[in-house]
Amino acid sequence: MTSPALQEVVAVLASPAAGNPSQYLFERALAAAGLDWRLITCDVDPGQLAAAIGGAGALGFRGCVVAGPLREPALGLVATASPAATFARAVSLLERTAEGLGGHMTDGRGVIEAVRAHADPAGREVLVLGAGPTARAVALELALAGATGILVAADDAEQAATLADDLAGMKTAAAATLPWAATLEMPEQVGLVVRATAAPVTLSGLRAEVVHADVAADVDPPPEAVAAGCCLVTGLEVRAMQAAIEFQALTGIEPDVEMLREALDEYLS
Repeated sequence: MTSPALQEVVAVLASPAAGNPSQYLFERALAAAGLDWRLITCDVDPGQLAAAIGGAGALGFRGCVVAGPLREPALGLVATASPAATFARAVSLLERTAEGLGGHMTDGRGVIEAVRAHADPAGREVLVLGAGPTARAVALELALAGATGILVAADDAEQAATLADDLAGMKTAAAATLPWAATLEMPEQVGLVVRATAAPVTLSGLRAEVVHADVAADVDPPPEAVAAGCCLVTGLEVRAMQAAIEFQALTGIEPDVEMLREALDEYLS
């Protein structure tokens, strides 16, 4: 869309779309910024994803938020992909560029910036729970942020080993796997835990000086982290920060993250 008389359009592509808060958050941020844009949420059958992304590009949409199981196949359908998207093997945001729709992965940056509001991840040993696209994005950003070592624990041992190998290949932080179990004993050197999986797991040996971050916005902090007095980075904070990053990427305007967190809390309530 090149005419100033036309409204910019952003689409949320999800499967399923019900319960996705992205449109609610974007519309709140658009109102605060005074932008006359339009948001639409589309429930996209995975088999029609190529047509949906092609249509968004052909219609000149400003971008798309991509959610759920659509994020991995979307990587192969974009004109360009950021290093984070390539490493994560998925995209969460599409942005209109001169070459077509470019793919980004914002999960990792959302976690890192939310953690930084509480503590600096640089110089910390980190435990990442999970090895899927979100966990891969988080691990990448942790390595780039100066984490000294990254342990990966996931219920898929092959995925965990692949992620650790890919991190080790970057030569920025030591990387290894921790065998998965229903109850994981926290290594003493770990100072930051990022829970980037829905697989149930209990952490034993948490300490008050450990920072515990959740990725999911609709879950309460685990009771063992609360009982240990850990510094808690909630999924609400992470998701609000991610929405702020996505909004700024598409509009060039930095939104109020606290406003977005309150809006997300309101939406989930």
